[in-house]
Amino acid sequence: MAKRDYYDVLGVPKGAEDAAIKKAYRKLAIKYHPDKNPDNKEAEEKFKEAAEAYEVLSNKDKRARYDRFGHAGMAQGGGGGGFSGGMTMEDIFSQFGDIFGDSGSPFESFFRTSSRGGGQRARGQRGSNLRIKVRLTLEEIANGVTKKIKVKKQVGCQTCGGNGAKDRNSISQCTTCRGQGYVRQVRSTFLGQMQTTTACPTCNGSGQMITANCTNCKGEGKVYAEELIEIDIPGGVAEGMQLSMSGKGNAGAKGGPAGDLLINIEEIPHDFLQRDNMNLVYELYLNFADAAIGKSAEVPTIDGRVKIKIPAGTQAGKIFRLKGKGLPSVQSYGKGDQLIHVNIWTPKKLNDEERALMEKLKDMPNFQPQPGKSEKTFFEKMKDYFN
Repeated sequence: MAKRDYYDVLGVPKGAEDAAIKKAYRKLAIKYHPDKNPDNKEAEEKFKEAAEAYEVLSNKDKRARYDRFGHAGMAQGGGGGGFSGGMTMEDIFSQFGDIFGDSGSPFESFFRTSSRGGGQRARGQRGSNLRIKVRLTLEEIANGVTKKIKVKKQVGCQTCGGNGAKDRNSISQCTTCRGQGYVRQVRSTFLGQMQTTTACPTCNGSGQMITANCTNCKGEGKVYAEELIEIDIPGGVAEGMQLSMSGKGNAGAKGGPAGDLLINIEEIPHDFLQRDNMNLVYELYLNFADAAIGKSAEVPTIDGRVKIKIPAGTQAGKIFRLKGKGLPSVQSYGKGDQLIHVNIWTPKKLNDEERALMEKLKDMPNFQPQPGKSEKTFFEKMKDYFN
């Protein structure tokens, strides 16, 4: 099912200011909050949808990419949801400190609710995001590419399975939450009595207490290692664009979820072609004999070399267009063209014979900047000299 436009989700116009976006999100977060709508899947989905929209539109860089490319600009280099699709409920609730004010706000304790509800055990601390750069050739950008890259990062400890404990005997049930990982509280809010679920302060949501740490990871549940990651990069990406792979960042502490891998795109300059958004540009240089007489010229494209016909009388500045020979749209529809800019090359040095020929030609009518018949015999001679 296609995603709704983020501005439509929040009910704000495209040019809305940050304050209006925050206000709209606050209103929807209150309306669809899980504790106000228990066991209501539709409300939960709307709650997540609003959080995803706010996560993008409240960030200057993400909003700029979204305004330019739409949902495709939020696309990622691997499975999962893109810039925002990897958001967990913990990520969503972490936004509320900013949305609903400082510690004195009545919203803060209310919206510190965990997403675990339904008796699920909390997990450890989420891992940090990891940022890398990927350099691509123009050919790779045109066709899309799968890159296998070795990344040094924090991974789950294999010795303890990521829980940070020395062995099974070193793990005991938390006495505060009785192994649930969360505690329930009833608070009075302007919405009435609300039951909230928060991470257990004693075990930080793990439901367990560790009496002896793993000797390999020292209780962290993660170690540094090198991992080979396969990144699928769609065609049409651009310099400075950022892709995201959910869960491919640094491992979390004590079994917590991993962060995201953020991939920054860099373009390797092409030897002959220059990029202009979806179009490619090639500078073709002709001597003026060929431009006047006409010829068949071979030019490079992203798919190989092709021949084009240069009509007689072609002027400097003329632009030829090769339809569909440009780059694809990152939004998966449409393709740019290749533009061929004609430049007339003028020799800097002439030998005596060439200069004599020029002197003979320069005063002829067809060499004056006005329409007239070309002196093809002399142009043919010039072509022999300068090729």
